[in-house]
Amino acid sequence: MGLLSDPNRRRALTNLVTRLNTPLCVMCYIVGITWFLGLAFEPFTLRTYMSENAMGSTMVEEKFVYGDRALSYSREFSGHRKKVGGLPVDWLGKTMKSRGLEVYKQTFSRTLPFPDESKERYMVKGTNVYGILRAPRAPRTESILLSATCSEGSNNNQAVGLLLALASYFRGQIYWAKDIIFLVNEHDLIGMEAWLEAYHDVNMTGIQSSPMQGRAGAIQAAVSLELSSDVITSFDVVVEGLNGQLPNLDLVNLFYAFCQKIGMLCTIQGKLQRNDWDTLPGYSHSLNTMLLMVLKQSSGRPQGDHGLFLRYHVEAVTLRGINSFRQYKFDMSTVGKLIEGMFRKLNNLLERFHQSYFFYLLPSLTRFVSIGYYMPAFSFLILILMLRALDLWVQLSNTPRVQDDEEQDPGPSMLSLATPIFICHLTGLALYFLPILSQDMATQHFPVSETEAVVFTAIAIYVAGLALPHNTHRALSGNGTECGWKFETLISSVPCCAPWLYSAD
Repeated sequence: MGLLSDPNRRRALTNLVTRLNTPLCVMCYIVGITWFLGLAFEPFTLRTYMSENAMGSTMVEEKFVYGDRALSYSREFSGHRKKVGGLPVDWLGKTMKSRGLEVYKQTFSRTLPFPDESKERYMVKGTNVYGILRAPRAPRTESILLSATCSEGSNNNQAVGLLLALASYFRGQIYWAKDIIFLVNEHDLIGMEAWLEAYHDVNMTGIQSSPMQGRAGAIQAAVSLELSSDVITSFDVVVEGLNGQLPNLDLVNLFYAFCQKIGMLCTIQGKLQRNDWDTLPGYSHSLNTMLLMVLKQSSGRPQGDHGLFLRYHVEAVTLRGINSFRQYKFDMSTVGKLIEGMFRKLNNLLERFHQSYFFYLLPSLTRFVSIGYYMPAFSFLILILMLRALDLWVQLSNTPRVQDDEEQDPGPSMLSLATPIFICHLTGLALYFLPILSQDMATQHFPVSETEAVVFTAIAIYVAGLALPHNTHRALSGNGTECGWKFETLISSVPCCAPWLYSAD
């Protein structure tokens, strides 16, 4: 504090920052990028471990032997699906009810802002079917969920068959302390969001759905299955959710622990783990895996149905079965044992997942980078903006005063300061409303689809926004002064994120 309170020392510090501003910015950029790239090197990361005591041991004996029954269910489901041209609601409800579940249906509809290119439709209608296995020896205040999606053009029949076989097997067990929900949703994310909104009695997206007839306890964890073959060679775990949210790391560690126990190959970002971390190919592999995770998080899109659960504070992952050219194949019985083991461990939870990490990066399934390790890299990059703003502020403060007999510069007016802020927020509103409002006009006058019209309109607004500071300055004050231009740049740097405030949904 003494350094900042002493005028001489403060002046020396500001002069140093102004004189070395460009070298400091370059150094911060290099340090930030180098720090982040170094996080993929294995000695700089942490080894994954189980924080939740109830998840710490995998000493359960999996006895699932209904692999053939799962294949039979999948074939029947595929046949009825082709017969009705969609989700066989009646057959699915009867099959779940015959397995001893409480069966409920939920219809939903969603009006799209612009038509689907594949079907040219403005309205999506569907039905979700779910069954509830009540806990025989518990107050039924908590639950865990297993889901499989049924969408047009996708082949997820084996996942639905395994879900029904697991429901049949779980019905004969007496150790369940939580309700188990078996959900088959239609239309991917739309159907899943409709079910979640109805289950939690909220409406955030405008989806019209029928009231929820049956509920279980509060959902503690969820697993979404994606299987497109009778046998698989590996499982890929998908963790990226809506707006970059991630499930608790203990849930990912639980999946990896059971894969290791059963001897099944597991991947992250579609890549197997390598042990030669001290070589250049090994480091490049880890870096590529971590950067893919960062890229998917930055998109903001959920990479699976599990991504919507995270909005409701429900830890969830998507398990995607892969059937590749590898020699070793795993049948439905082995996959069922993996799911059974995970659910038996989740059944032991005494409280919600909270002890492990929610912010992390995964260069592999055995190593992770916590938020305390990667945030300094981003801090160095953000420091560049602060240094540039500080340089502008110091230059404005040290502007030489003119003599009394000379014409004095009146300085920037209130209009010149308020206009950049107003225009930035106006640009945010344009980005939020114009792409959809202008789609009809664009398709009528240009040979583009409605989806392309939305994208091109957004790009045009962003390109026009690049010239805002310069054009605003020229319109207000002509040639103006260098001091006014710097002041406007400093002020307009604060609300430059206004477009994201309006498009955060």
